[in-house]
Amino acid sequence: MKNLATLTAIALCTATMGHADGHTKTDFKVAWSIYVGWMPWGYLEDSGIMDKWAEKYGIDVEIVQINDYVESINQYTAGQFDGVSATNMDTLSIPSGGGVDTTALIVGDYSDGNDAVILKGEGDLESLAGMPVNLVELSVSHYLLARGLDSVGLSEADLDGVINTSDADMIAAFATDDVQAVVTWNPLVSAILEEPGATKVFDSSDIPGEIIDLMVVNTETLAANPDFGKALVGAWYEVMGLMAAGDEDVLTAMAEASGTDLAGYQAQLGSTQMFFAPEDAVAFTSDPALPETMVSVADFLFDKGILGEGAPSADFVGVEYPDGSITGSADNVMFRYDATYMQMAADGAL
Repeated sequence: MKNLATLTAIALCTATMGHADGHTKTDFKVAWSIYVGWMPWGYLEDSGIMDKWAEKYGIDVEIVQINDYVESINQYTAGQFDGVSATNMDTLSIPSGGGVDTTALIVGDYSDGNDAVILKGEGDLESLAGMPVNLVELSVSHYLLARGLDSVGLSEADLDGVINTSDADMIAAFATDDVQAVVTWNPLVSAILEEPGATKVFDSSDIPGEIIDLMVVNTETLAANPDFGKALVGAWYEVMGLMAAGDEDVLTAMAEASGTDLAGYQAQLGSTQMFFAPEDAVAFTSDPALPETMVSVADFLFDKGILGEGAPSADFVGVEYPDGSITGSADNVMFRYDATYMQMAADGAL
């Protein structure tokens, strides 16, 4: 997996290649990758629900699965997609930090245990001192580790380094003698915890609301094509309704697509705070805690040197919220939380 700092530099150079303007158009593409909270995107494509909503608005929306999560964001940043599933942190660091004005159209969930620090053998967070830790460097896993270490008065300097490990290699890495601890996300967490001696010592339920899973879209494209936003949001909440009702056919399809069974997928949903109802997503997005979280994320990214090319401070990128308030630079707003379309869904206006 590519290093996020490199990707941010690439993004800065390629941001002008795609999304050159906000012209009206009829064909759109969004990318997604496998994660419990993003499995609905694959179901939307396979079930025809996306086609139904796109047809309602006279457009075409293609939903494309990309196996490498970071690469999917990189391709969006380069203009190959109009939207992508991404976390709040990775949105801030890659497209927004790279100069692509990006809007969080759908706030789908936050991780409530799906991301975890796992130790081989018995121990706790303090046991990580002097150990190497394997993770996807500069990802939300890195952020989770930093938050965990800070909670017990440690820092990354107290470790024997972090070892950049692709999510695709994480399970195999944990099985080797050299690996003592890993930080990763589901479905990998569930698989690794099945291994004898695996001990979870910290997870995202310890920092609720900080690792947020989004569908982000290009701001100019959305402004010029509001029907694109309406179709995506309408389709999404139709599936959310099916999931909230416990539709086993729908949930089983998502489970199988993610490589598990119904019980396994339901277990992952149990550690995910899904916003099945649009009004709940609107409330979360409008909560004063969100700006505080984004300031914390920006501080982490700046500390790691990945908040945009040559960022002079943690305030380099401006983030705008539904009430119009901004954290970071008001002169460089490149990340926007917009509850307009989710509110339309809540009002039955789609």
